[in-house]
Amino acid sequence: MTGSLALPHAGKARSVVVGAIQSVLAFAFVAAAGAKLANVPAIVQVFREIGLGQWLRYAAALVETAGVVILIVPGAAALGGLWLGATMVFAVCAHLFILHSNPSAALALLALCLAVVWLRRDELDVLRARPL
Repeated sequence: MTGSLALPHAGKARSVVVGAIQSVLAFAFVAAAGAKLANVPAIVQVFREIGLGQWLRYAAALVETAGVVILIVPGAAALGGLWLGATMVFAVCAHLFILHSNPSAALALLALCLAVVWLRRDELDVLRARPL
């Protein structure tokens, strides 16, 4: 009987933790997209070094903003985590292979995205079950 009493508390704690992670991710990605759109000189320079043009900076801001929207939609947080996580995979690759800089911030955000996906993985089953 005590096991069944502990389960709701574990579910509530899990919801609080994943909600906090989603909040951190939403704040981080909104700030990153805002910096890209505000033409922050350091961000402009990073995209100049990538060498594909400043259009990529605007596209990245759009992708990040869309990811945040998906992340905060009830029932779609896992999909938002996947979306933003994929973005961070590209960011890590850019840091390692093009910029030759430290990818630790992108890796930390990737880890948080994957935590959301894992903790909200039941949402993916629901999304898969929906007819197109």
